[in-house]
Amino acid sequence: MLPWLTGEHAADPGRVHTEGRMARLAVEDAREQLAELLRVRPRQVVFTSGATEAINAAVWGAIHLGDDGDDGDRRRVVAPAVEHSAVLEASDRYELVRAGVDHYAHVDPAELLAHVDGRTALVHVQWGNHEVGTLQPVHEVVAACRERGVLVHVDAAQAIGHAPDLDLAALDADLVSVSGHKFGGPKGTGALVVRRGLRVPPMLVGGEQERARRGGMENVPAIVGLGAAAKTLLATQAGEVAHQRALTNRVIEGASALDGVRAYGDTSSGGANRLPHIACFGVDGVEAEAVLLALDQAGVAAHSGSACSSESLEPSPVLEAMGVDAERSLRVSVGWSSTDADVDAFLGALPRVVGALRALGQSPQ
Repeated sequence: MLPWLTGEHAADPGRVHTEGRMARLAVEDAREQLAELLRVRPRQVVFTSGATEAINAAVWGAIHLGDDGDDGDRRRVVAPAVEHSAVLEASDRYELVRAGVDHYAHVDPAELLAHVDGRTALVHVQWGNHEVGTLQPVHEVVAACRERGVLVHVDAAQAIGHAPDLDLAALDADLVSVSGHKFGGPKGTGALVVRRGLRVPPMLVGGEQERARRGGMENVPAIVGLGAAAKTLLATQAGEVAHQRALTNRVIEGASALDGVRAYGDTSSGGANRLPHIACFGVDGVEAEAVLLALDQAGVAAHSGSACSSESLEPSPVLEAMGVDAERSLRVSVGWSSTDADVDAFLGALPRVVGALRALGQSPQ
């Protein structure tokens, strides 16, 4: 990324002079690298500032697709109640219908599709849950939506680089949102993957960038970094997935052995039914914020709920939808740089932290 952050390569990729063409080549090389990782064609990739923008663009495009025709009254959006807040809040601007899930955060495709009617513009389903890691039946939902003639968006932000055998060409969803930093790319990068032949109106207008699908000058340094991360991951993903699953299996086994600590989500089959890098727990008798602060003092960075709720520490809507305690959760995640020593540090600190807080009488009123 460094040459593109300096005056050495600072040109607008939309210009026809030599420097501009060099920048355009860098952007298109990165597009090809990301497309190869996702197993789609480069022309399907629309670069964005992250998954949140991609999600909002997907909702906007689906809702306004029929504005000039007979489908202009389609304003209904159907989504599982455990979707990310970006999905739910972008959809709640219209007529949002939330479908329930079971105790493990599993989506029932039949229940989800039962809410689809002639006014439905879009159905959401995430590849894997961002808090408890549960994998969803995305292929079944996409196929059912195609039969019903309704667009479907898949939030793959947590899945890219983590879910094994992820192939977006085989999935053939209409719209897929991608986050760069979730698999080692720069923060503030992402993409919306659009099915071949589908043309949805752009949310951001004011320029012809991204083949008129997203106005605004491309963030060349960040896009170059995103492509580099995708290229690296092509060679390392299989090993990383196996390593991450082994680490979180240790985390789940060790933490669940503690009194009053239980794992949330689908932890069966050796972790085959969840994303390999996420583990989530309920911890009785202590407040979530106190656990996080004490773990931080012990050198362990963890979280409660989803990453986008870090400033509020509100009860988790995901856990509420699952019917479990939404007030006291602990989310632990690992990545490409995580080690067995990191897991050892967590499993060593957690009993001390929970024990000390319980002794101090931190149980809820």
